[in-house]
Amino acid sequence: MTLKRSTALLLLCLMPVFSGFSQILEPVTWDFEMEEVSDSEVKLIFTATIDDTWYLYSTDVPPGGPVPTTFSFAESSHFELEGDINPETESERKFDPTFNMELDLFSEKAVFSQYVSVLSDEQFFLEGYVEFMSCDDSRCMPPQQVEFRFGINSESGAAVETAPADTVPAPATGRSIWIFFFVAFLGGLAGLLTPCVFPLIPMTVSYFMQKESNRINSVINALVFGFSIIAIYTGLGLLVSLTSVGAGFTGALISHWLPNAIFFILFILFAASFFGMFELTLPGSLATKTDKKADRGGFAGSFFMALTLVIVSLSCVGPIVGAILVQAASGAGSEPIVGMLGFSIAFALPFTLLAIFPSYLNKLPKSGSWLNSVKIVLGFIVLAFSLRFLSIIDQGYHLGILGREIFIAIWIVIFTLLGFYLLGKIRFSNDSKLEHVGVPRFFLAIAAFTFVVYLIPGMFGAPLKSISSILPPEHTHSFNIRSIISEAEISGSTTGGETALCSEPKYDDFLHLPHNLDGYFDLDQAVACARELDRPLFVYFSGHACSNCKQMEARVWSDPSVLQRLREDYVIAALYVDERTRLPEEEWYTSEFDNRLKRTIGQQNLDYQITRFNTNTQPFFVLLDHNQEILAGPYGYSLSIEGFVNFLDSGKEAYIQR
Repeated sequence: MTLKRSTALLLLCLMPVFSGFSQILEPVTWDFEMEEVSDSEVKLIFTATIDDTWYLYSTDVPPGGPVPTTFSFAESSHFELEGDINPETESERKFDPTFNMELDLFSEKAVFSQYVSVLSDEQFFLEGYVEFMSCDDSRCMPPQQVEFRFGINSESGAAVETAPADTVPAPATGRSIWIFFFVAFLGGLAGLLTPCVFPLIPMTVSYFMQKESNRINSVINALVFGFSIIAIYTGLGLLVSLTSVGAGFTGALISHWLPNAIFFILFILFAASFFGMFELTLPGSLATKTDKKADRGGFAGSFFMALTLVIVSLSCVGPIVGAILVQAASGAGSEPIVGMLGFSIAFALPFTLLAIFPSYLNKLPKSGSWLNSVKIVLGFIVLAFSLRFLSIIDQGYHLGILGREIFIAIWIVIFTLLGFYLLGKIRFSNDSKLEHVGVPRFFLAIAAFTFVVYLIPGMFGAPLKSISSILPPEHTHSFNIRSIISEAEISGSTTGGETALCSEPKYDDFLHLPHNLDGYFDLDQAVACARELDRPLFVYFSGHACSNCKQMEARVWSDPSVLQRLREDYVIAALYVDERTRLPEEEWYTSEFDNRLKRTIGQQNLDYQITRFNTNTQPFFVLLDHNQEILAGPYGYSLSIEGFVNFLDSGKEAYIQR
């Protein structure tokens, strides 16, 4: 009996949430089947469908070659694997120009099988993933994983379900989307506590309970109301995702001065509004029109009431929504959907639950001065976060007005004032007099002052790794004790004093590497130096607005074992994909990828990344030889020091063997 994988319509609709838009192509797709061999044995079948001109590598690859096709199974006492994975399709032995070696390749289709002994009498799931790499004659996709999940009923030995496989980045290629979902969910809960939203909870729930004489109808309409909120916010995330699919669009959006200046000004206005300087509201006609349509009742009325709530609440939750969308835009194309989904679920949850269980409505805390305090605290946080947008403009256009120590100094002042506000030492116009400090406020004040103490060493060069993705880079720090000590140690050591430079790097007057590393910002110059020094190339695609790049530099590159390898084993080429410096006209060219003229450093670096490696994500690392052939990688975002060291060592070993 063979049961093929079935995919529900809902999963098909939500697939972009998990598969992401960051990959330009998907040349290999997988299908999974399971056959019953006996009452205690099943056969798992993995089928890869491969696009024309592309090929998949076999399960056996020599050192220095590509990532092999590997099948990993989660350990369980319910089953036991019988032997190794078996390729049922015959591979073809060919010379691979990408890796300069003879390799076993699959084209068009590849089938693998694995026999499994069922040891349990209970129903269980057999889970795991396939890791693979695909290339054509001129480029390679980053290593990927495809998850699989087989449901097994051991009483009959038959499969009860085979879950759809979601293509996800390999372990070293991306941040956890579930963590981002959780953070966005917390943002939705925070939005509920604002003065624009919290008082509306009992009013809205009472509306549904009074509007319908039948409680079942009121609950159904409340569910429609909740799902409408989710649909509106998630639709906004989908819109951002769809407009971010184009290669380079997202990078241009988050690094250009105009959107960052708009967000900076908006966040300053929101902060001033939260502090009580003025009331920031959308045109009342919008809410009035939707409110009139909400009076119709029924499903349509529930939808328009949800739309009214969204419009009214934007004056308070706008900064939260904006922060989620901006942070999402710096990651994968699907993250705006995931972020808005998490935010809207938390936002709609109390309305829906209280409509179903109205007896709990009386247990809600009453509106009062505490709501204004929440708004003031949010104002401090919004004010601090606004500097992030100004910092991106400063870095991207090399203005030199917001160095690292100035940024940290402003944050120290902001969070010190926040601590004093929580203790009642500062009052705003809408605040009532604080007779005593409650325990929650006291703990929040402790947190604020603790964060200030944590920030202070950053004024003298401390890395502040936990917030490194937000801060300006360390080279913008005018007085960095760590950098001074590091330079002294390098110049005083016998091996560290050797430089990996053959000539003066282009653009080093405005582009810099962290941790006093030497390197180039032009690929051709780096290739020439690598050939002269007989070293492999460490190619690093980065960006001024890339938060994950800064995080890896601060938390992974800073490790002594990583720094030693980068200094002694490689010639570094740091290629900024959002650098807006215009090149001389004789260096312009028209891209074969999108037929557009590439005039700037960043445009040409991004075009090289897309055309050669078929991706536009950062950070992105690849190790090359003098002929720009791949030695190891690609490698993406990961905070594993051990994994990065192994990546560097594998590239060096492959270079020696050539």
